[in-house]
Amino acid sequence: MSKLVIAAIGPASSVQDGGRPGSQRYGLVPSGAMDRLALATANALVGNQPFAAAVEIGPFGASFTARGGVRIALAGASRNADIAGRSMVSDTSATLADGETLLENAAQEPEVIARAGLGSPYPRPLQAGDELQTTDASGAAERRIELPTAADAPIRVVWGPQDDEFADETKRLFIDSEWKVSPTSDRMGYRLEGPVLKHLHGHNIVSDGTVNGSIQVPGNGQ
Repeated sequence: MSKLVIAAIGPASSVQDGGRPGSQRYGLVPSGAMDRLALATANALVGNQPFAAAVEIGPFGASFTARGGVRIALAGASRNADIAGRSMVSDTSATLADGETLLENAAQEPEVIARAGLGSPYPRPLQAGDELQTTDASGAAERRIELPTAADAPIRVVWGPQDDEFADETKRLFIDSEWKVSPTSDRMGYRLEGPVLKHLHGHNIVSDGTVNGSIQVPGNGQ
């Protein structure tokens, strides 16, 4: 078995798979990769099942060194990467020879690296010195996937079951304002900074289930 050794890695990087759909009824969060399309793309490039485990890389850079031949793939956020000085682009596969290092620069959004046989050996964010077991590179031809360009379009919002907790002018303020992702964001959710949204009847309501994409307005109106 080959290994991929983490030489350096930023925060918010971890091993993720397709998550645990259907388990929320038991109080277990779905978790899994933030970008499921990128996860499936990277896995397809190396011949894995679509939602096999992969390394999800946060917004900062990372570098990985191979021990034995390791087939890898990059998908997700666009960022500069190279293998021993050879440029590597997103949505392609490549083989790291023994001792070669993949170096990735910072990006603004998550990305994943996938490879055959990767499990979940660390129940925490990854850190330098961690070793990930992989199957040996097969020697098959490298692959590339051409994905459609993401549309630069408005974000649609569907009013939820508590929209009557806000006045019409507050809803218009929400729709018409500019919002910035806060540095306090994490994998569970993005905190958005913008104008204060006032509640009509106070912010304490009966807790209920949430789904991906839900927008919540806590007591501070953000």
